[in-house]
Amino acid sequence: MKKIISSLSSALLIFVASLSFTGVAKSAEFFTIGTGGPTGVYFQTGNAICKMLHKSAIAKEHGRKKGIDKAYRCTAPSTGGSNYNIGQIAAGEFQFGVAQSDWQYHAVNGTSKWEGKQYSNLRAVFSVHNEPFQIWARKKAKIKDFAGLKGKIVNIGNPGSGQRGTMEELMKAMGVENSFFKSTTELTSSEQVKALCDGKIDAFGYSVGFPNGAMEQAATCAAKASPINLTGSEVQGLISGADYYAQAIIPKGTYTGQKKDATTFGVKATLVTSADVSEELVYLVVKAVMENFDDFKKQHPAFGFLEKKNMIKDGLSAPLHPGAIKYYKEVGLM
Repeated sequence: MKKIISSLSSALLIFVASLSFTGVAKSAEFFTIGTGGPTGVYFQTGNAICKMLHKSAIAKEHGRKKGIDKAYRCTAPSTGGSNYNIGQIAAGEFQFGVAQSDWQYHAVNGTSKWEGKQYSNLRAVFSVHNEPFQIWARKKAKIKDFAGLKGKIVNIGNPGSGQRGTMEELMKAMGVENSFFKSTTELTSSEQVKALCDGKIDAFGYSVGFPNGAMEQAATCAAKASPINLTGSEVQGLISGADYYAQAIIPKGTYTGQKKDATTFGVKATLVTSADVSEELVYLVVKAVMENFDDFKKQHPAFGFLEKKNMIKDGLSAPLHPGAIKYYKEVGLM
């Protein structure tokens, strides 16, 4: 028994020592960033932010000027996406979340799915990558445009996700309902590619930065899928009626077998928080990303074209959080 107690004590000491070594003190504060499906760029975005925060903490521990003093630790779990993340922030369960710019707008203004549920305490932190809305179709389905989806099996996305919301906005603009399709599914972003490759669905809609590994899988599996064009007066009307939408192009050659540009429309991925989250925490998160900007951009190809000056204004409908403003003014970005 003494040997067992001794072993447990030794293990506990090693565990405590490891916490001290990595800078996680008892006073460390934990927070959560809501992301998206595990194969999507949102998941990579949240975890990249956590990585930059950890890097800043380590830098300070080693006596470098750049870094953060306080021990914050974050997690960035896979979630249902934009609207789910905003809902969890509103409920106080998440401190940050990645969300499409259109759903940031709707939440803070109480429109679309947020009608009657306006979340005026939503605050913007910065925007990230462009997100073209893409409809991917398997080759044998012979779908060339939106009209070609009639009578097909289409995944419209899981409830609460940004892709579901955008798909419904597009359907509304096109004047169609679910009955337009043979049937619809509500698969998550991580489930839909497998379903397409297995021939269980003909197409799916998805808002995601490019290049994306899951989309390349859809292009190279048995489905030999590719993104279709989303153009015409209906799509142009959708773009003209909302500041958060813009025309987007996925260049030919982005994915295997993609021989032509795919023209569509898109939004921005944005990082959002709540007015109730402390100025200190938001300031430190922004500082960690901006002071390790080159490293942050290397975390995913979709981040490669980011510019700081655009991140503080593009796609942001909610007011900037005071903690973010403090940092931006401090370094001359505002």
